[in-house]
Amino acid sequence: MKAFVTGGTGFVGAHLVQTLLARGAEVRCLVRNPAKALALGWRDVRLVRGDLDDAAALAEGCAGAELVFHLAGRISARDVREFMSANRDGTASVLEAASLQPPQRFVLVSSLAAGGPTTPGHPIDEERRPAPVTPYGQSKLAAEIVVRAMPFPWTIVRPPAVYGERDRETLKVFKLARRGLVPVFGDGSQELSVVYAGDLAAALVAAATSPGAARKVYYAAHPAVTTSAALVRAVGRAVGREPRLLPLPAPVARVMLWAIGSLAHLAGRATVLSADKAAEFLAPAWTCRPDALMRDTGWSAATDLNAGLQRTADWYRREGWL
Repeated sequence: MKAFVTGGTGFVGAHLVQTLLARGAEVRCLVRNPAKALALGWRDVRLVRGDLDDAAALAEGCAGAELVFHLAGRISARDVREFMSANRDGTASVLEAASLQPPQRFVLVSSLAAGGPTTPGHPIDEERRPAPVTPYGQSKLAAEIVVRAMPFPWTIVRPPAVYGERDRETLKVFKLARRGLVPVFGDGSQELSVVYAGDLAAALVAAATSPGAARKVYYAAHPAVTTSAALVRAVGRAVGREPRLLPLPAPVARVMLWAIGSLAHLAGRATVLSADKAAEFLAPAWTCRPDALMRDTGWSAATDLNAGLQRTADWYRREGWL
């Protein structure tokens, strides 16, 4: 099995590459910084130096690949234009390169953000019409539309919140929990679907190699739903501390997000904390059902929240991150 991965040195991408190698795949990765790839300890990965704007590098990576996994993109940007440029137009560039020698499957890693928020007690499935509420979610949905127009087989996977080893976003929660005080948006009752990165990597491979998954969109999550407060407490157990929760009422949260986003804009930097993310952070639920993916591929999330967070905390400690 020959696979080409964009975003392979990222958090989820590194887990995917590790899973592919464990299954005996021949892996190529698009990398902007080869040193970062070498730091991951890869010995059997062919590195293709370039980015999503490099047509020659994309063509080299896609040439002869049976499976193409597209993970590269932006999770933060200064405006919707930057999101669209990276997530929609970057996807189009990879598809253009792949079309020169069409793969057996093109897998796009999208996001629950493309589907939109939910209501408590009602996780969404693939039948619900997408309703993104942020520029990020809109750009991921735009990327999906580009993929669905392709004549060769594709599969789109929308994960919810992902955690695990190498994740620097969740690391912030671990550090706060260890200090004993963690702010949460609202009152901590926001319902969440989550998935451990190793399980998501297995889901991507299952989606890529299952005949019944072609030309379909899936959610990949652990079936158990948690809340933002329960998630923080679980992180606390993983670090051996019972943290106190600091609720951020909606008006306070909106002002805080506006202030952080404004300062970042003035500094010319992108941030995941900004006013346009308020609809995401303050939504009552972000939950989804993995039933269709489980039915069509036989995949299931093997790692429950407590086990996954403990595994993550142990890795952070070993690597000196925590």
